[in-house]
Amino acid sequence: MTTATLLSASSFSSNRMAIVSSTFSSDYYGTGAADITKRHAAFQLLVTRYHFNNSKMFLRKQRNYGFSARRGFRVSCETKTEEIKIRRCSPNLESALVSRNGALTSDDWRAVPDIWRSSAEKYGDQVAVVDPHHDPPTSMTYKQLEQEILDFSEGLRVIGVKPDEKLALFADNSYRWLVADQGMMAMGAVDVVRGSRSSVEELLQIYNHSESVALAVDNPELFNRIAETFFSKAAPRFVILLWGEKSSLTINVMEGIPIFNYKEIIDLGRESRKAFFDSGDARQHYKYETISSDDIATLVYTSGTTGNPKGVMLTHKNLLHQINNFWEIVPAQPADRFLSMLPPWHAYERACEYFIFANGAEQVYTTVRNFKVDLQQYQPHYVISVPLVFETLYSGIQKQISKSSTLRKLLAFTFIKISLAYMEMKRIYEGTYLTRSQNEQSYFVSILGWLRARIFAAILLPVHMLAEKLVYSKIQSAIGIRKAGVSGGGSLPAHVDKFFEAIGVVLLNGYGMTESSPVLAARQLSNNVLGSVGHPIRHTEFKIVDAETGKSLPYGSKGIVRVRGPQVMKGYYKNPLATKQAVDEDGWLNTGDLGWIAPYHSRGKSRRCGGVIVLEGRAKDTIVLSTGENVEPLELEEAAMKSSLIQQIVVIGQDQRRLGAIVVPNKEEVLEVAKKLSIVDADATELSKKQIANLLDKELRKWTSEASFQIGPVLVIDESFTIESGLMTPTMKIRRDKVVELYEEQIANLYK
Repeated sequence: MTTATLLSASSFSSNRMAIVSSTFSSDYYGTGAADITKRHAAFQLLVTRYHFNNSKMFLRKQRNYGFSARRGFRVSCETKTEEIKIRRCSPNLESALVSRNGALTSDDWRAVPDIWRSSAEKYGDQVAVVDPHHDPPTSMTYKQLEQEILDFSEGLRVIGVKPDEKLALFADNSYRWLVADQGMMAMGAVDVVRGSRSSVEELLQIYNHSESVALAVDNPELFNRIAETFFSKAAPRFVILLWGEKSSLTINVMEGIPIFNYKEIIDLGRESRKAFFDSGDARQHYKYETISSDDIATLVYTSGTTGNPKGVMLTHKNLLHQINNFWEIVPAQPADRFLSMLPPWHAYERACEYFIFANGAEQVYTTVRNFKVDLQQYQPHYVISVPLVFETLYSGIQKQISKSSTLRKLLAFTFIKISLAYMEMKRIYEGTYLTRSQNEQSYFVSILGWLRARIFAAILLPVHMLAEKLVYSKIQSAIGIRKAGVSGGGSLPAHVDKFFEAIGVVLLNGYGMTESSPVLAARQLSNNVLGSVGHPIRHTEFKIVDAETGKSLPYGSKGIVRVRGPQVMKGYYKNPLATKQAVDEDGWLNTGDLGWIAPYHSRGKSRRCGGVIVLEGRAKDTIVLSTGENVEPLELEEAAMKSSLIQQIVVIGQDQRRLGAIVVPNKEEVLEVAKKLSIVDADATELSKKQIANLLDKELRKWTSEASFQIGPVLVIDESFTIESGLMTPTMKIRRDKVVELYEEQIANLYK
């Protein structure tokens, strides 16, 4: 151990309290490995003596807070009169400490970490989390996970973290991310979260804007990437390394910054907790405060699709609303398995995880690289993800079918076409066929429509069942989702939605935003209305207002979506103006999304659709042509993405007479089609951009023929939009404004 373990409990850190400062000298112990071990043992002994003797210790801050062979340490002590200190606790999780103030029942949650005490009591030895792709691979029960969170939380107190301080947590999904997140919350700190794929500039901006005092990073690779910039432009008090070895860190930037690995924080916390509970006297010198439901739990910075990220302040109450109300959407049972690949800092993944653990389910962490293999291996009951994941699965299935023999391919696509027709008839007679019309059908028309749909469905059913046996069962087995996929965080394309319905894979679609913790509405297994994002979840209100007047619009009318409920954020951190613009005095959050609410009908094909929310793009994404016409690009982009030749697309045309598009082609697919059409020789290896543009033009006309507007000129580009290039958000949404800005000159030439 080459870096010292720093003792500076939050309970020790007040200026008013008594302290005993101790430092350890290489002159006293020597500098060998065995001597370092002795120093560490002596350090731990002093920790224990502190608790038993009711004295106070504080490891005086050295420049590097470490056991360095280059620096000397000596033992020195001083004692002063002590005062009562404040200790912030998650009331149910640490109920043993606050019991004298009135212990809570196991289901009385006031803070997010309270769920761990309840789950440990109910599901104790049941597996809670599986993390197979880190070293070491880890599986933990609910009891083990609760103890790990308590140890990490106490470890933070030991190294001097105070309640309400902000700690930056820049890491990807793993069980240690979860422990760090909950450990920070449990002792009253506020974590500021982001993933490792964000740019250094973005991470620095978030760190400084949030006024974070320290940093927890995923691994040495991330640390080394950001270290030079961070330590020259920020002043972290310490760094916690969740994974990897400290020996892999860049040495020259470690000078002056204490570095702790995950195990050191856990060990410090475990020893401190043991000593604390062994000494009844030690507990008498604290005043225990419980975390309030209105306290800020976390700062989540928005993805920044239209500008710099803003820090969304989410309270424990916001997140507890999600935990308590997700069951209506996903009726998770104990031992149900969830497969997780989304960044855990994202509000959608995060709220879902808390819900999963509150209900005794098992969480398996995967990665993009291992996702398909893990689907097969773990056969999850649920997969919670973004639309892009389901689009990728859809594309993979289509490609696999296309590679089959001519007969198999013809049979499979015929089956799918018939099943799509069958499902449409089924939606009609079951009353889940969406319509914006406020006029209700007459009884005669309703009965006639129902009868017609039943007859056609009955005719198509035998073929659909045969397809289920011959084709769909194999696809379902390959996908491995046993109950449902849950899509959120973006628009789910209609063709993907209908395809999975046709082959018997249930997809639920939801809607929300970071500012609402995030879920506002979602489809349910019992009423899965395709084309919608479902009904509002409990205690949540929706209204549609006119974009110019702000007046409420009737059902079926399209306008700006506004929402109100317990999950709406406390506000944007240090940005009262933006908060005021987003949330009005009555608590209504302006989502910036365009949509409508389905009218209520007592009969007919839409009788079960009343009140569902339908979204139709972002108000800020609306393209206004020079003709004065308004165009929602999402409809065209979703239609275009049905083409196997198109990898990514951004529709453009602001202030122009007609629409255009920036397209990233699937080069292999385009080349294959060009060969089939004899545009190039069979041995050709590439196409010119003009040839690609001509093929894409035909594809766009084909797939967008039914849309309200057509796409004109096409700009073909070679490089994909990625997170690393800054053209996609960490949640894999294309940053439309950044793309348009980057290709501004080419776009101008395109319209010339």
